[in-house]
Order: sequence, then C-alpha cells, then structure tokens
Amino acid sequence: MRPLSDPGSDPASHTADAGPGSPPGSRRSLVTRAALTGGITELALVGAHALMYPLGTRTEQLRPDPRRRPGEQPPSVRALFAADPLAARVPVVLVHGFIDNHSIFAVMRRGLRRRGFAHVCSWNYSPLLGDVARGARDLGAHLERICEQTGHDRVHVVGHSLGGLIARYHLQRQGGDRWMESLVTLGTPHQGTLLAHLVPSPLIRQLRPGSRVLRELDEPAPGVRTPVTAIYSDLDQVVLPTTAGRCDHPHLRVRNVLVRGVGHMSLPFHRSVVDEVAATLAGLRPHGGTAPAPLAVA
Repeated sequence: MRPLSDPGSDPASHTADAGPGSPPGSRRSLVTRAALTGGITELALVGAHALMYPLGTRTEQLRPDPRRRPGEQPPSVRALFAADPLAARVPVVLVHGFIDNHSIFAVMRRGLRRRGFAHVCSWNYSPLLGDVARGARDLGAHLERICEQTGHDRVHVVGHSLGGLIARYHLQRQGGDRWMESLVTLGTPHQGTLLAHLVPSPLIRQLRPGSRVLRELDEPAPGVRTPVTAIYSDLDQVVLPTTAGRCDHPHLRVRNVLVRGVGHMSLPFHRSVVDEVAATLAGLRPHGGTAPAPLAVA
C-alpha cells in the first residue's frame, strides 16, 4: 500500500492556544472538496485496514539492519540526517490505537525505513487492556527491552490514537523520560473525546473529558525533557472536538501540528504525515513550549 497524498493537507505547526471548538475554518473545511476526498479516503482505508488486520495480530520482532547508514543512502535521505547523522540509528517504536494492531503502521513503518531509520518496530498491546496506566507500564517494559537489544539508551515513540495517550502517560507518570528521545502522537485524544461517552467500557471511560487519567496528565510534570509533537486533524471523526487532539501542558516541550482533510484512520497512511514524523524524529523541527526544569543531580 502506497502512502496517501493530498497537497491541501500539508501540516501546519503552531504552538499558540486554540480557541474552543474546532480549529479555525474547520466548519468550512467540512464542505470543501479536500474534506470530501478525505472522507471518502477514510472509508476506503477502514475497509482496507479490516483486510490487513489479521496480518498484524502477531507480535513484530525487531530486525535491526546494521548496513543501513545515512552515508550509504540516496541524497534525499542523507539530507534528512545532515544535521545529525546519528539520528537515523535511534530505534523507533510504533504504538497502535484501541482494538487495533501494528498493521495500521504498514505504510509508516516502510516509509520511515526508506527515509533511513535503521531500527523501526511496532508494539502490540492486548485488545483486552482495561487501563491506560497498565498499558503504559507494559510499554515501558517493552522500551527497556528494545534498548537492551539495540544497545541504545533512548528510543523514539510514535503513538496513534490511544497509543499516543498510553505513551504520554508513561512519559509523565512513570518515568518514561528515561527511555524516550521524543514522542509523536497522531490523532490522540489528549483532552479526551466526546465519543467516549457512547462506550461504557472501563478503558474508554478513561478517554472522557475530565476523566481521572486526563486529570493526572494535567498535573505538573517538572523535569520531563522529552519533546512531544501532537499531530491532529480537522477531519478527525474519533477525537471530538478535533482540537482535543492538541497537547497543551505548561511543563512539556510541545509542538502541535494541524493537518487538514485527513481522517482519523488515514493519519498513519498519509504521505505528508509520514514526512512530518520523519522530519521530527530526525531533529529538523524545533519545539516550543515552556523549557523544562533541570533534573536534580544527586
């Protein structure tokens, strides 16, 4: 499957506060040609992903390729890592969303490898997971194993939907700053989603605005150094209101990136999103937000 592309959906990075409701112009965007195309694409991808789902049920094994070095790549790949050639060696762990598996990252995984990242793998958590904190602890154990296998001290984490919230919880509440070089979230309900009121399961209740988990994430997080990039869309059918996909926290180095006309399931497949993720992991995107407090040295 090839990555999707739409010239009208290029990401726009910003750190300014968003007003209540949808992003500026989102109501107009719902009737634009790009939004219509995005909606049709989303429906097609949901069907295609349903066919791919069985292929992602088995846990993916990390297969490092020591031959993949930026200096041996085409000029376009070498340019991506010109500022920091070692950035390509940092492992990348992809974390899926609710009732999903690593098949959602089929395009992104291949795209990151083609762009020069040598260690890219996905992590499946149990579809019966009932608690964000439990998933976050399991993720932390997995990140530690990846570091042991690759010999790296830190890893990049990219989380789609609930996967991004699990990763953020580990980062803020369980000492995940020790492992995470950076965190990128795609369509993650950082401020909850109104749709969570329609599903009574214990896990989905934690995604309701104002839930205990979200209140914990709003608490002070001094000392967290890991930069966070939250990519969200004005056409997200799952995160409502769509601005709830922003991550706004005074103690985190956050960069919020708005894409237009890209549906919730389409985010990991879209070329501009894959490009943005690759550029972020390569260190080409500056982060705003409040500078974190320095760690205390014993």
